[in-house]
Amino acid sequence: MANPANKKTSQSSSQLRGHVARKRFGQNFLVSTAIIQEIVDAIAPRAGETVVEIGPGLGALTEPLLARIDHLQVVEIDRDLIARLRQRWPAERLTVHEGDALAFDFSALKSAGPLKIVGNLPYNISSPLLFHLSESAAVVHDMHFMLQKEVVDRMVAEPGSSDFGRLSVMLQYHYHMECLFTVPPDAFEPPPKVMSAIVRLIPRDKRKVLSTDGFKSPSLDDAGGTAQYAQNDTARDEAFFARIVAAAFGQRRKMLRNTLRGFIDEAGLTALGISPTARAEELGVGEYVRLANALKNSQSRCHEPEF
Repeated sequence: MANPANKKTSQSSSQLRGHVARKRFGQNFLVSTAIIQEIVDAIAPRAGETVVEIGPGLGALTEPLLARIDHLQVVEIDRDLIARLRQRWPAERLTVHEGDALAFDFSALKSAGPLKIVGNLPYNISSPLLFHLSESAAVVHDMHFMLQKEVVDRMVAEPGSSDFGRLSVMLQYHYHMECLFTVPPDAFEPPPKVMSAIVRLIPRDKRKVLSTDGFKSPSLDDAGGTAQYAQNDTARDEAFFARIVAAAFGQRRKMLRNTLRGFIDEAGLTALGISPTARAEELGVGEYVRLANALKNSQSRCHEPEF
């Protein structure tokens, strides 16, 4: 059977002429019509929704998205590509935000409604961009991204696995995530040296809404998805929670009694039901949240005024 990724449009190939993929922007252009269709079907854009595409490039996803919705917003840093996009689509169909997605304020678009954010993300900035997008999770309906498969594996990894790390904890705190399918290198021009994958991210406070809106409600049994944890496992101070997670994973091979020494002693870990000899990847998201909250509560009590 022929590989569907090998079915490349002459239109996409012709669009590539005259534009040299820029390594500094991590440009690999998706040209497989079969993969493009599968991605758009997964995104399932509908009229009236606010859809934002990161890094539209030559418009491989932009065109089929605009075939389903009246208006699309895109964030693009490459001025040559911006000129092409503006020449190809009128402003009433396509709003182009010129700039770096790492610095773009996605929450500024919330007035138009919950955001569906999509894109073939530059692999060289994928992790910091995912952290940046987490800051806007409250205004997001769902997100669908093409990423390096290795990154997706880390995103959806379970506690105890070698892939489970800081990225896993921080993203799973904000989202339910599911790896939808993989994409081979020959689906791109130029082809990357790695396998890619499509991942869906749904903010965890949107789960009940989405379960009646076309998506399966996340659960522990979701194949390829992240395990659900208690909705009330909310960090009292998310910045402090992030510090605890970063400290725990700062030296993966060391035990928590060493990596968290500046925050809590062995007796304190034991009192919270956490083994001092455990390593960072052995704790789940909920355990990190409860640990951070306990430490924050302890700090607050220490600073309470005396009367």
